Amino acid sequence: MPSFAADARSLALGFFAPWLVHGLVFLLHLVLPARGVEGYVRDAAGNRLRYRLNGLLVLGVVLALAFAAVRAGVVPADFLWVHRWEGLGGACVLGLLFTFAMVLPAPPTSKGLAADLYLGRLENPQTPGGRADAKMVLYLVGAVLLELNLLSFAAHAAAVNGHLPASVALHVALFSFFVCEYLFFEEVHLYTYDFFAERVGFKLGWGCIVFYPYFYGVGLWNVAGRPDPQMPAWALVAAAAVFFTGWALSRGANLQKFWFKTQPSKHAFGVLVPGTVTDGARTLLCSGFWGLSRHINYLGEVLMASGLALALGWPGAVGPWMYPLYYVALLVPRQIDDDRRCQEKYGELWARYCARVRWRIVPGIY
Repeated sequence: MPSFAADARSLALGFFAPWLVHGLVFLLHLVLPARGVEGYVRDAAGNRLRYRLNGLLVLGVVLALAFAAVRAGVVPADFLWVHRWEGLGGACVLGLLFTFAMVLPAPPTSKGLAADLYLGRLENPQTPGGRADAKMVLYLVGAVLLELNLLSFAAHAAAVNGHLPASVALHVALFSFFVCEYLFFEEVHLYTYDFFAERVGFKLGWGCIVFYPYFYGVGLWNVAGRPDPQMPAWALVAAAAVFFTGWALSRGANLQKFWFKTQPSKHAFGVLVPGTVTDGARTLLCSGFWGLSRHINYLGEVLMASGLALALGWPGAVGPWMYPLYYVALLVPRQIDDDRRCQEKYGELWARYCARVRWRIVPGIY
């Protein structure tokens, strides 16, 4: 009976672990110092929404608390790996509860209940006074739990092999760079598709609470229990090169767009002249990264994910490739939808832009 009770407590703690992490992240986001900025999205009165940004600080505090808990013997380092299925189940329940709580009290759209639950009803929900924005909090809790999962999965790989495999170390290092870099450039992401085009429902809420922290780590989830693949140095360097090529395209494109929207006359990175097409009232950027393809940042995301898959050292395994394939499945329909929206919004100007920038995502191919 004591053993059964201990197992039940452990399973329950695994189930509620994502609840505890998400709650802690939300609390820290509210109370820790933050930088206040204006975003791209405007409210009904035409005023730009304001946001509090403190993602890196929140991540640092959570990691410090997690390391302290492991060091004190409160939880084992691979706790989230051991209870990954219970954690996934708990996150799924939390994601559904969040969806219902966010969607059902809001005024319905004309698309029906199913579409409202999936896509959401509210565009940019914020707490009273704007102290917390739902989209920012969702991306923050997803990023923090993803990092905790990666570190716990790596701890399990080290326990299995008696050492930390170089492939796992590289994968976690690259992914940690991805997480920290995302939080460092929080303000830039206020100008991306998610913030100006999406509502908060199952797709965004469940996606950040469940899909982001668990599926993004599917590669390491798949191979953390396997023996060290003994990757040669050249293969590790090649994987890192693919990742950073993708990062340069994605981050470079997003930064160039950010500078163009906030400082239209500024040369991006001090060298890229902002070439444009205009109808006199509206202007579209078509130079630098955005002269390569209309969605060059999407190509960057796929390359980063591919580099992460290659870094694990199991190129024939299906699991690591599920992450880059997800990006292809996500971003191609998004590109089609975004092009449709732009055609409706800009009309003839969009046609002129497409004549200047022929390729949709992959220059020379698509």
